Amino acid sequence: MQPTRIMQGRSSIFKVHLVWAVFLAAATVLCAAEEKIWHVKAVHPEGRLLDVKAIDKQGNIYPVKAIEADGNAHLLDIKALVAGKRLPVKVLVSEDKYAPIKAIAEDGTILDIKALTPEGEKLDVKGVSRSGSIINIKAIGPRGVFYGVKAISPEGRLYDVKGIKMSTERVETKVNGVEVAAHIKALPQAP
Repeated sequence: MQPTRIMQGRSSIFKVHLVWAVFLAAATVLCAAEEKIWHVKAVHPEGRLLDVKAIDKQGNIYPVKAIEADGNAHLLDIKALVAGKRLPVKVLVSEDKYAPIKAIAEDGTILDIKALTPEGEKLDVKGVSRSGSIINIKAIGPRGVFYGVKAISPEGRLYDVKGIKMSTERVETKVNGVEVAAHIKALPQAP
């Protein structure tokens, strides 16, 4: 049977639709793989934002960011950006009154996480309390005043930065040989 002009036309239309479908599918995959980098800041009671940074033993200062990956805007990873690498930021196992928040390098080296004031003061960032599996993370200002720690998107959305316990064990996991009590994530603010 010889294809008619109508059949040839339908075949051409089908091919065009198929090409567009493949193109749109590829574009969707590329868009899904995009990342957004959010700022991590401490909020001073007067409304000023303080940079939250990782600081190594030599005093070098590195950015701490929240990473929105693959369109997942529900739970963002918190990382220290050091020498082209993304170091995990975690709540460490400790007997201290407030839980230490640190970045962990591949060799197990620990970097401090601090909020920096415009005057150059370095404020501790710690896990200060716990509600079930959530650890409240705050910068600790003068006289023990707590400053909220937030992630701010490029569009201006504001998320809370919290520690999250995934198990009931004291040691959640080990990262590069360092005992970790909880993971740190940015999540939408509770209503």
